[in-house]
Amino acid sequence: MAKVTGIGGIFFKSDNPEKTAKWYRDALGLGFENMGGDTQYVQFKLHDFAGPVFSIFDRNSDYMDPSAKDVMINLMVDNVAEALEQVRAHGGQIVGDIKSEVYGDFGWFIDPEGRKIELWSPAKP
Repeated sequence: MAKVTGIGGIFFKSDNPEKTAKWYRDALGLGFENMGGDTQYVQFKLHDFAGPVFSIFDRNSDYMDPSAKDVMINLMVDNVAEALEQVRAHGGQIVGDIKSEVYGDFGWFIDPEGRKIELWSPAKP
């Protein structure tokens, strides 16, 4: 059985990502970077190869589609494919195909209340 091993990130939409990033920088000292496009993020590195990400997306971003929610959580798992099959067996809607990136494998699903959740199995260092 695949298991969650940590929180990979929290993503939310904003009407003004630059202003919101500035507020978090000024209020809490978070050093955001612009990832290009509609994403700004700060990464809290816990390991050399992986750490939770706190990302602000432009309100018009389609990254959280097909969910209408403004927030998406990334859960680190030990096996994305196995976790997605468990989700499917419990009524979750799988979104797209698993993608392998330099940072690891990613998969997505919609939970029973319509939230898009991203699963991430980090690459080994």
